[in-house]
Amino acid sequence: MMCGITGTPGTGKSMIGDELSRRGQTVVHLTSTVGPYITGEDEERDARIIDTDRWAAEFKPVDGFVEGHIAHYLPCDKIVVLRCRPDELRKRLARRKYREAKIRENADAEALDVCLIETAGEFDPSQIFELDTTGRDAGYCADRIEGFFKGKIPADFGHIDWSEYLEVNQS
Repeated sequence: MMCGITGTPGTGKSMIGDELSRRGQTVVHLTSTVGPYITGEDEERDARIIDTDRWAAEFKPVDGFVEGHIAHYLPCDKIVVLRCRPDELRKRLARRKYREAKIRENADAEALDVCLIETAGEFDPSQIFELDTTGRDAGYCADRIEGFFKGKIPADFGHIDWSEYLEVNQS
């Protein structure tokens, strides 16, 4: 069974993936798989352009976890959407030295539920688990994800509302 872990950059995907790996779980970090599918750079958005259709079609499924911002494009059996309160997300991305425009774009995407909406459009509700990582360590989050993966924690999503954190962009 393949379980995806997706979410806005900075929500904790890699950190939690590393924790799951330390626990003996198979974890594929998707950033290591997209190289051949990069078709260009969007310099204005500071993002790589990836042929996600071809990447997903050629991806070899694993028995375990796949983590990355685009995990919801894969045919996972279950999918976890990591969430983080936008004010905390801004701090995490600033520590990574993201440009202010990129921080704002990601905080707004988180407030607008972009990854969750994309995921809900691709998966049955019984396959989706939404997890707030705000103020939580990797161990707690990995425990919850393993519980969902093993069927001990039921699917659950759509209860997090960050809309009050939307920034008003003034030109």
